[in-house]
Formats: sequence, structure tokens, C-alpha cells
Amino acid sequence: MSRFSEGLKIIPRTAWFIAIVCYLTMTTVVMTVLIPEDNEMKYWPLAGKIAFTYGAFLIIVAWILLIGYVYADAKRRGMRYVLWTWLAALIPNGIGIILYFILRDSLPRPCPGCSTPVKSGFVFCPYCGTAMKPTCPNCGRAVEHGWSNCPECGSKLPALTTTPRVA
Repeated sequence: MSRFSEGLKIIPRTAWFIAIVCYLTMTTVVMTVLIPEDNEMKYWPLAGKIAFTYGAFLIIVAWILLIGYVYADAKRRGMRYVLWTWLAALIPNGIGIILYFILRDSLPRPCPGCSTPVKSGFVFCPYCGTAMKPTCPNCGRAVEHGWSNCPECGSKLPALTTTPRVA
């Protein structure tokens, strides 16, 4: 499954419903009210009328779905999802959405001890105290798998196993 299709699954059904209802309403109004009454538009070829009506409002549908994505993605990342949704919706020209994608937090990782989602910057799980990454036995700083020496204190690291040490 691609990242795009996974991202589409994150969007809430409410956002899909609002986007579809807005799209159908706007296109119906344009086709039944605006085009027949506009002096210039009623002489357009049928293909031009259809392309204008159904193509122009796809931008609004995409905008509504992006707002829904920001809401759901910020919620699953443990961010202030209501604030980010409002910012993404109200800052003009899509700048709010761009800011969200630049400033969003990384996805929380499950704790190896209790499987509770923990923010990625934490060294220890705040719920059970399990080390999120292996730690140096000398200074207690987080180290990566495959390192032979600690970058903080320089002490030799033992061969790291996949199970983290509980502090």
C-alpha cells in the first residue's frame, strides 16, 4: 500500500462528507443558476461548461480534505489538533497547511515495555520507565545500535541487544 493511500485513510469521514456535499452543491448551483443566466457563459460549448463547473471546485474539495488530514494527523501525533486545524483553515493561501507540514512533530513510537505511544524525543517511557533507546552503562546517555563507544563519555559500549535496558 502506498503512502498516499495510507494518508487518505487518515482523513475523517466527516471531512469526506463535507467535501462531497460542498462539491455537489456548488456544481449544481453553477450548472442550474450561474451558467444559464450569465450572458457570456451560456454561449460556451458544453465541454467548456462542464470542465469549468466540475474542475474549478476540485480545488475546494482538496482544501477541505487537507484540513481534515491536518486535524487527524495532528491528533495522532499528540499535537494541539484543534489549534492546528484552525490555523490550517484560516491562514490564507494554504500557508497554514504548509506551516503544519513544516512544524509537525514526528509520530510517537510505542514503548518497548508497555506499548504506550511515547513522543520520539523521550529517552525513557514516562509510564513505565523503560529506556526508549539503549543507554550507555557509564553516563546513562542514549546511544544507537552499532555504536562501539559512547559519544558523550567515550566509554566502550557492550554489544547491544534488541531489548532495551530498564532504568
